[in-house]
Amino acid sequence: MTATLAPPVRIAKAAVWALGLLAVATGALESVVAPTLPLLERELDMSHAEGALLSVVLLITGALVTPVAGKFGDRYGGKRVLIRLMAVVCAGGLVSALAPNMPVLLLGQVLQGAMVGALPLSFILVREHLPAGESKVAIGVVSGLFVGGSMAGTLSAGPVAEGLSRHWMFALPTIAVIAATLLVNRLMPSDEPGRSDGARVDWPGLALLSGTLVTLMLVLAVAPDVVSQPLVLCALVVVLAAFVTGWIAVERRAASPMIDPRMLARPTIWKACVLTFVICVGTSVAIYLVPQLLAVPSREYGFGAGATEIGFILLPGAVAASLAGPLSGIGARRLGSRAVVMTGLAIMAVALIALAAVHTEIWHLVVGKVMISLANGLCVTAMVTGIATSVDRSDTGIATSLVLVTRVIGFAVGAQLGGAVLTAGTPDGSDVPAPSAFTTGFVIAGAVTALSLLVARTLSKGVKE
Repeated sequence: MTATLAPPVRIAKAAVWALGLLAVATGALESVVAPTLPLLERELDMSHAEGALLSVVLLITGALVTPVAGKFGDRYGGKRVLIRLMAVVCAGGLVSALAPNMPVLLLGQVLQGAMVGALPLSFILVREHLPAGESKVAIGVVSGLFVGGSMAGTLSAGPVAEGLSRHWMFALPTIAVIAATLLVNRLMPSDEPGRSDGARVDWPGLALLSGTLVTLMLVLAVAPDVVSQPLVLCALVVVLAAFVTGWIAVERRAASPMIDPRMLARPTIWKACVLTFVICVGTSVAIYLVPQLLAVPSREYGFGAGATEIGFILLPGAVAASLAGPLSGIGARRLGSRAVVMTGLAIMAVALIALAAVHTEIWHLVVGKVMISLANGLCVTAMVTGIATSVDRSDTGIATSLVLVTRVIGFAVGAQLGGAVLTAGTPDGSDVPAPSAFTTGFVIAGAVTALSLLVARTLSKGVKE
């Protein structure tokens, strides 16, 4: 007789809400850096380039962890992997809370990056234990609560950092993550491990991709000091080229590559990657520059905003980002994905150029940030949807992984570009960048975004219903 697996245990609403509480807590922990970055730079004596690296390192490690977490979830069971990932996240939160300096805080953020792989595992668990109709509702609840947690973190980080200390703004959401993880472990039944066929992890490819991303960040961090450190920059560029070459060679020969670079030869894929990169560069430049401009002392040319005020000013942009996904889905069904992407790119280009031209009032920054967040959500959702429906079902995972990694690289390059521009534009002996540095950053991002419309015009129209 052939052994048969027992049907999965149906979970109660309490288990779904436990996953939702975990999503709230991780969303809050993920979002505390953005509104308090100027404060962290002052307290830890970081350069603008180092601050930019701090703002994106969580995403970089998350992009590397996510595909591994998915494969381990298939092999060992989603709950088992989720609990272990959250243990790493909790350790990272505690390291960040206790960090006395920038390198230790950077380590904490690297560990916290494991949270990016936790949300897909939550979806796997929900689908495993609930009927199709109920699982869609549950996934929507968990996703919505993660967005809500991000907004709560954006609002609360400033008051906590200024009223208590920067240590507590990491410690409080970490305590919530620990409590929610214990609750999930208690209420969520274990799922049966899947077959290990095809679940091999591409460790060489992962290591080389990690080296590529880290070296790229170092190149962008050192670039503003090219005059004083030309040999260091040249050496890093050589190392970066070696990592890229090695990664391509290994992935082309791998039996089960994490990301297959041969997919980039397809016009649909490389165009989507180019556009995703540009969109995320433009978004990330704004995400980095706007809080920095708000924090410039009012006696200079800025607004002298503290971390609490910055959090409130950034909130409308977070709301716009949460609404962009559903709007993009509706637009893609009615007009096609190309129309949505071109609309988003046009909105972003106009917003960035407008911010370059005028950023003397807070409402200028609020409106610009809302437009950019909305445009980013419209474009990225439409690109992922377009990719998923334009390739063979068997290639969906590889294609979307390419877009994911491209998205992370775009965000990282944009943040580092903003940091490099401010570092290069800061006069000797001063901590305040020249006003022209902000204008330059917005102009560069806006010009690149506008030029990408030429690529967007060549996209297929996409599915319309």
